Amino acid sequence: MYKKKPFFIVFEGIEGCGKSFQSKRLFKNLKKNKIQSIITREPGGTKSAELIRKLILSDYFQKSSKDKFDKYTDTLLYLAARNEHVKEKIKPALKKKMVVICDRFIDSTIAYQVYGKKVNYTFINNIHKTILGNLKPNIVFVLKVSSKSSTQRLRKRKSKNRYDNFSSSFYKKAQKSFIKIANKKKNYYVLDSSKNTNTLEKKILDITLNKLKKDEF
Repeated sequence: MYKKKPFFIVFEGIEGCGKSFQSKRLFKNLKKNKIQSIITREPGGTKSAELIRKLILSDYFQKSSKDKFDKYTDTLLYLAARNEHVKEKIKPALKKKMVVICDRFIDSTIAYQVYGKKVNYTFINNIHKTILGNLKPNIVFVLKVSSKSSTQRLRKRKSKNRYDNFSSSFYKKAQKSFIKIANKKKNYYVLDSSKNTNTLEKKILDITLNKLKKDEF
C-alpha cells in the first residue's frame, strides 16, 4: 500500500529519446497500481500555456532569421508558459496529493537555452525562484539515447516540430548537458533508452514505486 502524497516526476532528454513514450507508460502503470496521477508536458499543459507553445513552435518555421524571436524573447515565452503550467496545473495537483508526471521541465531550459543558446543562467534562475518557489521534482529520469536510435525514431514521426529539425551535433551537445546536470543532483536517474524495452519500463516503475513507499523523499 502506497501512502498518498504529493509526488513530482519529470522525464528529460533529447528528441527521440523516448521520454514521451515512457512517461505515458509510467502513467498507465501507476493507474494499474491505483495510484492517483496526472500526466502533462512542457511547454504546454494548460490552455494558456499551449497557446504560448504554438507561438514558440511557429516562430521556428520562419524562413528569415530577421523574423525570428531574440533568444531572450524565446526564453521568456518558455518561462511564461511554465508559470501558467505550474500555477494552474502542477501545484493544484500536488496539493491534492497526486503524482504529477511531466514531459520536460526546468532542465530542458538549462540544456537548450543556457548550454545551447548561451542564455544567461542567472537570468533564468532568478525568474525560476519567483515562479517555482520551493517546487522541485522528486524524481528526474534522464533518458540517454544513441544517435542511431534517436534518428530512426524522428524519421518515423508523422508530425514534426522545431526540435526535430536540429542538427545531430546539437543533440549530442544537449544530451551531454542533460547528463552533466544529472551528475550534480540527487534523485536523478540516467537510463539508456536506445532500446525502448519492457525492461526500461519496469525499471522506471520500480524506481518510482520504491520512492513512493518511503515516508520521506
